Amino acid sequence: MTMPTKNAGAVRAQYEALPYPARNPDDEKRRLLRTWLDDLPMINHYCFAGRQTFAHGFRALVAGGGTGDATIFLAEQLRQTDARIVHLDFSTASMAIAKQRAALRGLNNIEWIHASLLSLPTLDLAPFDYINCVGVLHHLDDPDAGLNALRAVLKPSGALGLMVYAEVGRTGVYQMQDLLRLTRQSDVEDTTSEQIAADIADAHQVLAALPDSNWFKRGEDLYQDHRMGDAGLYDLLLHSRDRAFTVGQLFDWLVDAQGLNLEFTSTYQGRAAYLPYLVGGPNVPPVLARLAGLPKRRQYEIGELLSGKITTHDFFATHSAKTRAPYGRTDFVPLFYHEPITGPELSRIFRQSHGRPFMLDHSHTGIKLMVSPGKYVSRILFHIDGQKSFGEIFDLVRADDTLKGPTPNDEELFADFAPMYEFFNSIERILLRHESTATYLPI
Repeated sequence: MTMPTKNAGAVRAQYEALPYPARNPDDEKRRLLRTWLDDLPMINHYCFAGRQTFAHGFRALVAGGGTGDATIFLAEQLRQTDARIVHLDFSTASMAIAKQRAALRGLNNIEWIHASLLSLPTLDLAPFDYINCVGVLHHLDDPDAGLNALRAVLKPSGALGLMVYAEVGRTGVYQMQDLLRLTRQSDVEDTTSEQIAADIADAHQVLAALPDSNWFKRGEDLYQDHRMGDAGLYDLLLHSRDRAFTVGQLFDWLVDAQGLNLEFTSTYQGRAAYLPYLVGGPNVPPVLARLAGLPKRRQYEIGELLSGKITTHDFFATHSAKTRAPYGRTDFVPLFYHEPITGPELSRIFRQSHGRPFMLDHSHTGIKLMVSPGKYVSRILFHIDGQKSFGEIFDLVRADDTLKGPTPNDEELFADFAPMYEFFNSIERILLRHESTATYLPI
């Protein structure tokens, strides 16, 4: 979906008047904002086959860094390394806020560049291991030109962390954009501070008058920006250079045309947000259960339409599918992530089923799934602590005096645990790293 466009100067004027996302630097004294794609264990698992230590000259670029969320989070995680983060943005007002946030945290591993993303190939920058570009490409007249600019400064072994708008989940947003554009009395190119204020005031009036039948109002729980100040409202509903993509369009563009490998990971839910058998749970009908055998693209296209609530597509893009940490290797370490859970706690839940299938209710994602406890799942879970490799865990399982029957080999243990690993990894609650990265400790 493409909206009427402003020239780049008008878009820049918007972000000078309304730095986005709106942030108060003083909040850094109270909390650290985490950005989903930039969790180092996630980057390691999906982009570097679990073998990245981040300790030897790692270079990251935040392209279109705005007021600094991703930049601050990356810099904080990499504080104790020699890594460098480059923050690039064309809004001086947004960058000033990001700089204040970094100063309050005492971060000195950030380089600041005031420039357009499209100028990257001309800036003579050393290539990057990782590039974050979240919420930017969909605001360009030519997203492909933006992508090519990013790839020009990416190492062949590097990875992109991208977010673009999702068409299906933003259906109501685009109807509201159309409505507000039709009610607007001024030229769409007018981005003076007075006109911006007038447009925001008009938008509030229209929002207050929406009948319950309005598509935006019916799906308003999917969107938050319009509740988070003028900058958020303007960016969501009044931004006139805005397009969105379906899963199929992303595969056409990035996989078929650009030759990239994509790893989707929706915030809080991971790729589970795209898997029909999880979206349609907990009592999965046969028609959805059998879709698990379809190619990834087909499953994700179905999942997007089935869910209807995916408003952004968040994903890693790499040159090879081999950049995902491999399951089935004894020299890899499983670790729990994204919520406070321990192996013994999960093991207890599985033991309580007494070997019978049970409904696993994952409250953080809202996903419910009928699972089988397997023969060895509870024992394997008990020993997962983020430090032991699968090889070490399996040796402990085999040494368990209560284990009955023939002693299982590694292949049998991996096969028994595979369904549970697939589920917990699909919601980003179990990740992998190679045992050689044991010195890396995430915050």
